[in-house]
Amino acid sequence: MAIEPTPKPYRPRIPARLAYPLHAVLATNRVYRWLAAFVERQPRLYRWFTAGERITKERLFGCRMCGQCALPATGYACPMTCPKQLRNGPCGGVSADGSCEVDRTLRCVWLTAWDRAESASRGADLDLLQRPVDHRQWTRSSWLNYWQGRDEGLAITFSDADPYPPMRVR
Repeated sequence: MAIEPTPKPYRPRIPARLAYPLHAVLATNRVYRWLAAFVERQPRLYRWFTAGERITKERLFGCRMCGQCALPATGYACPMTCPKQLRNGPCGGVSADGSCEVDRTLRCVWLTAWDRAESASRGADLDLLQRPVDHRQWTRSSWLNYWQGRDEGLAITFSDADPYPPMRVR
């Protein structure tokens, strides 16, 4: 899959109130872990599975296949569709009318994320700090990474006792 040079904010096609329960159906369990391991051992099946994921998530959420999906933490508005690819909130250039600094004809992805998270009573999810994107994961299946537990630690929270927790290195 070719990555477009400049991402464009994308308006998700399904409401957040539907996306959150759908995510619960896809939650990691023994069957999905087995399926992920099986798919990863079969190169042709992996390509088909990843293509299906790409088509589905691209049409529903504007997914760019970063391999480290943050949709559940951003009201199901993909932060990678931000022209600056900011994963931790809007830049300082959002205009008063909510338009994107890079393309004033488009709405800021993060305002969309906020509206969607709030509509599903999940506004606190936006407080999670997302780690930087590992560009080695581009075009990889985030579903398989999720089911295999490889995306644990993508988001961190700070506690009063340890304001700067170390990053885990695997």
